[in-house]
Amino acid sequence: MARTGQQLRVRTAKAMAERSGGNVKVATEKKSGFGDRLRYMFDNSMSSGTPALIAWLTAATLVLIIVFALVLTLTGLNQEGDDRNFFEDLFYNLLHALDPGTVGGDSGSWAWLLTMLALTLCGLFIVSALIGVLATGIDSKLADLRRGRSIVLEEDHTVILGWSESIFTIISELTLANESRKDPVIVILADRDKVDMEDELKVKVPERRGTRIICRSGSPMDLDDLRLSSHETARSVILLAPDSDDPDAEVIKTLLALTHHVDEGSEAAPRIVAEIRDPSNLEAASLVGKGRTTLLDIRETVAKLVVQTSRQSGAAAVYTELFDYSGDEFYFHEDHGLAGSTYAEAQLAFEAASVVGVIGGGVSKLNPPPDTPITAEQTLIVVVEDDSALEGQSRSMTEPALNRLGNATATDVHPTQALLVGWNQRAPIVLRELDRYAPPGSTLTVLTAYGDPVVPAFHNLAVSVVKAPTTNRAVLEEHVAADLDQIIVLCYDEDLDVQTADSRTLVTLLHVRDILGKLGSETPVVSEMIDDRNRVLASVADVDDIVVSGEIVSLLVTQLSEDGRLEAVFKELLGADGSEIYLRPAEWYVEPGDDVSWATVVAGAIGRNETAIGLKSALLAEPGLKFGVVVNPPKSQTYTVGPGDAVVVLAEE
Repeated sequence: MARTGQQLRVRTAKAMAERSGGNVKVATEKKSGFGDRLRYMFDNSMSSGTPALIAWLTAATLVLIIVFALVLTLTGLNQEGDDRNFFEDLFYNLLHALDPGTVGGDSGSWAWLLTMLALTLCGLFIVSALIGVLATGIDSKLADLRRGRSIVLEEDHTVILGWSESIFTIISELTLANESRKDPVIVILADRDKVDMEDELKVKVPERRGTRIICRSGSPMDLDDLRLSSHETARSVILLAPDSDDPDAEVIKTLLALTHHVDEGSEAAPRIVAEIRDPSNLEAASLVGKGRTTLLDIRETVAKLVVQTSRQSGAAAVYTELFDYSGDEFYFHEDHGLAGSTYAEAQLAFEAASVVGVIGGGVSKLNPPPDTPITAEQTLIVVVEDDSALEGQSRSMTEPALNRLGNATATDVHPTQALLVGWNQRAPIVLRELDRYAPPGSTLTVLTAYGDPVVPAFHNLAVSVVKAPTTNRAVLEEHVAADLDQIIVLCYDEDLDVQTADSRTLVTLLHVRDILGKLGSETPVVSEMIDDRNRVLASVADVDDIVVSGEIVSLLVTQLSEDGRLEAVFKELLGADGSEIYLRPAEWYVEPGDDVSWATVVAGAIGRNETAIGLKSALLAEPGLKFGVVVNPPKSQTYTVGPGDAVVVLAEE
C-alpha cells in the first residue's frame, strides 16, 4: 500500500512537470548536476551564520572592484589629469564601493562618471547588506547571551541549582556572608528564562553588597546544562527543592548529575546542600550524595522549630538571630590560645564572643561539662558577629560578681492543655515532638478543616481530633479557652495555594487573639507562615512568635553551604539528644534588682552546667513589640534583670 502511494505521488509530480514545461523536478529524482551541487554548497555556506555571509560579501566586493578595474583598464577611461594603472584602479574602486561620497569629487568624461556611479550603486548594495548582516549577527549574539547559554568561567563561587521562593532569602544571606570575600560570585542555574530571573532578582534582592549574580538557563538534571554553572570549580552547591509534583525525585536526579564523575571523598569536589521535602527519601538521597552532601529535611526541621517556639515565647527570634548573617551566628575558632583552660574559663575568656561548644577528634559537642579541658588541637564553637571578628578577639577584663548569682529553682511540672489549629504534613512531627516535652497526663486538641488526621497513641499526650472550619468564630470560641497553655496555628499549604493558606491563617489568628483578649488570658500563640511578606500582617494579630517555614529553611541552607561543620552543630541543636536552646527565668542565674554584667549572667549559667548565649527582656523591645532578644552581648555590658526576663541558654533537657 505504501509503495503504491509513493508511485502515485511520483506519477503526479511527473505530470505536473510535463504541464509546466519540464521545469519541476521530481522529489525522488537524483540531483547530481553541477548546478545542483553549486546550489547545495552555497546553501550550506549561507547556513553557517554571520562569518560565512561576511565572507560572501567580501568576495562580492573583490569581484566588483576587479571587474570595474578591468573595464577602466580596457576602455582607457580615467579621471581628468590622472593616469592610474590597474592596481591603483583597484584601490580607487574600493573607495567608491565602500564610500558613496567619493563619487561627489569625481570629474571627467560622462562615460567615466557613469561608470563610477554604477560602481557606487553596486557598492551601496554590498555595504547595506554588510550592515544588515552585522546587525543581525550582533542581535543573534545578544539573544544567545540573553538566553543564558554560555559557560561560566568562575572559581570559588556559589552555585544555586533550581528556583523557588526561598532563593531570594538565600541570596540575601549569601551577600552578607560574602562581604569579607574578594569578588564573590553567585551562579544560578534554573529552568527559567534568564531575563525573567534577573528582573525578579533586581526587584527582590536590590542590595548585592559587592556580590556578582550570574544567571543561566537550563535544567539542573541535564549534564550538558549543568556544565554551564562550572560546578566542579565552585566552593559550594545549593540544590533547591522545586515546586513540582515530585520535588524529591528531581533533587535526587540532580544529585546523580552532580556526583556521577566525582570520586567519593574527593577533596576537590564542592560541598552540596540539598533540600528534601519527604523524610522517606533521605536514605536514597544520602546514597547518591557520596558522603559530601548535606541533606536538609524541610518537614522535620520546620516542625521541630514550631514546637520549640511554642514552648518558649521568643525562641523564634533567637533561632533567626543565630541562623541569619545579619546578627551573630555560629563560627569555628581554631587559633584560640586557650589550651590548658577549662570550658567554664573559656566561656568567660572573650569580650565579644560566646564560646558554646568544642570540636575534638572530629566530634562536636555543645555545652560540654564546665570542667572539660581545652586543648590546642580542639576547635571552639563560638557565637560571634562575623568570622573576621575572631582575628584579634580581645579578652574579657570583666570579673563576674559571684555574690549576685541566683539560686531559684524550677517550679513543679504539671500536665498541660494545648490546641493545634490546622493540619499539614508537618503536623504529625509536631505532635511527636510535643509528646516528647509534655508532662504525663497532658492533652491536646487538633482542630482542622482539611485533611484526615490519623493520630497514633502517645506516651504523655492524649490527642483528640475535631473536623470543623478553623476560620469560623463560633467554632473557635468553643475550643479556645482561658486555661490553655499553648496554641499552635499551622498552614494548609497542601490544600491551598500559598497566599490563600496564609490568609486563612491570618483570619484564624485574629479570631484567636481577640477571643483570648476577652477571656483575659495570656496564653502564648505561635503561628506558622509560608510567605515571609505576611509576617508584618500577622503582627496585627499580636502573635507571640511566627515561624516562617521558607525563611528558616533558607537560612539553614545558606549557613550549611558556607561551612559543612555546621551540620553536626545544627543536628545537635535541633535533635532529640544533646543540648537545646531554652529561655529560662533570669532570676535562676542572677538576683533581680541592680545592674549586673553579662559576665555575671554567664557565670550563673556555668553554675547550672549551662551555657548562656543571650537575653530576652521587655527593656530590649522595639516599639510595638512585647520583648526584645539580644544574642552574644559583650561581657562588660550591664543589664537590670526584671520580672519576665529570660536568659537564652544551651542546656540538656
